[in-house]
Amino acid sequence: MSSTTFNWRFIEQKTVLPGFGLSLGVSVLYISLVILLPLSALFVYVSDMSAAQYWAAVTHPRVLASYRTTLSAAFWSTVLVSLMGLLLAWVLSRYEFFGRRFIDGLIDLPFALPTAVAGLTLATLFAPNGWVGQLLAPLGIKIAFSWYGIVLAMSFTSLPFIVRSVQPLIENLDQSLEEAADTLGATAWQRFHLVVVPILLPGLITGASQAFIRCLGEFGAVIFIAGNSPYQTEVSSLMIFVRLAEYDYASAAAIASVVLAASLLLLFGLQLMQNRIFNKKH
Repeated sequence: MSSTTFNWRFIEQKTVLPGFGLSLGVSVLYISLVILLPLSALFVYVSDMSAAQYWAAVTHPRVLASYRTTLSAAFWSTVLVSLMGLLLAWVLSRYEFFGRRFIDGLIDLPFALPTAVAGLTLATLFAPNGWVGQLLAPLGIKIAFSWYGIVLAMSFTSLPFIVRSVQPLIENLDQSLEEAADTLGATAWQRFHLVVVPILLPGLITGASQAFIRCLGEFGAVIFIAGNSPYQTEVSSLMIFVRLAEYDYASAAAIASVVLAASLLLLFGLQLMQNRIFNKKH
């Protein structure tokens, strides 16, 4: 018993970070200042409203239209980046080619680039007189200032979540499993969806969930390319901004609370799913 105690103390003294009490205290303080305090301010505004006022604020026809626009654009954006992100992660992990490191670095550009700059750039490129938009205009395809522009902007900002979630799994994938399936006569498609996909599925689900959550709250990249037409191309984050511009802080907080609740439910659901997958594996 004394030997075990001595070894534990020795390990504790050699740890790089400070003790549990100090580490936990600093962590809780940081979370309180950066996350809990702003959230509490949000609920203070909401608490001043009656149930009828809150319901009227979050179910206004214009607000409901913004929910539909946000959810539909976020869904299709997530589907698009899941497919493209998986393909990009596979190419970057399995092949060596000129410019590979440059492309790999570009994946993280949406994290470093201000979203407003991204939205302005996309709007300039895909406007009817833009470099890309003028090529699409004769075909009757309108990207900027439409619902498709929202999907494009959301896809740009959420792509890294898919790639960075799946790429490590592909790099650590044991290729002997694919070789064994090939030896047993499996086709390329069978090897992919029966051997590779089950291994990549947890990372793909995690990345897709994070991408969808990011899309729900996207603002800067969307407002410059969406057109912001009421009942058509307004997203929920823009509705919050509109209410703030009208000095209706309570309604803005009410709409924000709906978006926050949806994001938290998705995050907690993702955490439960990850725990179940981990427990099944172990």
